[in-house]
Amino acid sequence: MAYKYYIAERVREVMPEYKGTDEELQDAIDDISLLYNSAIKELETKLQVLSDDFEKTHAHMPIHHIQSRLKTFESILEKAIRYGIEDPINNLDEVRREILDIAGIRVVCNYEEDLYTMSNLLLNQEDIDLVRMKDYCNKPKESGYRSLHVVVAVPVYLVNRKKIVPVELQFRSVAMDTWASLEHELRYKNKGELSEDILKELKECAQALDDVDKRMMKVRHEVLKEENKYSNY
Repeated sequence: MAYKYYIAERVREVMPEYKGTDEELQDAIDDISLLYNSAIKELETKLQVLSDDFEKTHAHMPIHHIQSRLKTFESILEKAIRYGIEDPINNLDEVRREILDIAGIRVVCNYEEDLYTMSNLLLNQEDIDLVRMKDYCNKPKESGYRSLHVVVAVPVYLVNRKKIVPVELQFRSVAMDTWASLEHELRYKNKGELSEDILKELKECAQALDDVDKRMMKVRHEVLKEENKYSNY
């Protein structure tokens, strides 16, 4: 089955405290994989359709590209422990209630204003419910990180049941994504440890890219004005 992404025997090796059988553990793992992968597919399709229709209507493609990921079973349990969930391997229902980013989608847009356009269009759909929103664009993190984080609940229809699944979407402009990706790489290479001078430099780079973001958006609006000016000729 293509949706399998972790094997019960491997989980049992590192977490022998699981009280059920290997078959029950594998079923729980497969259920998580199927539901969250399905939710990702649902949202990716919705976003692509919205972007295509927006381009048809406004002659502008708001989405540059979309990336998605599903946390491994091991990383889900590690985060559950950080959240203070006791014995997470035997409390998977609580884990699924508390961990809202098991499934994640990164929506990279061409301009900063496209972040809000696409998130609003998605949230206006009747089968999408907003769970949580954090705007790190207007209020960046101390590091300089900018992004619009939106957790939504999306229905997944299976053979004989419907499940509501949370998915975290990160809406970023191309500039925001460039900074975040490079900053992540630097932290990874240095095992998360960066000097104060480097942190200051990264924050200044984030501000410089934000200035470019806003200037490019202004240029775009000027170009649109010119296009409209000669649209009747």
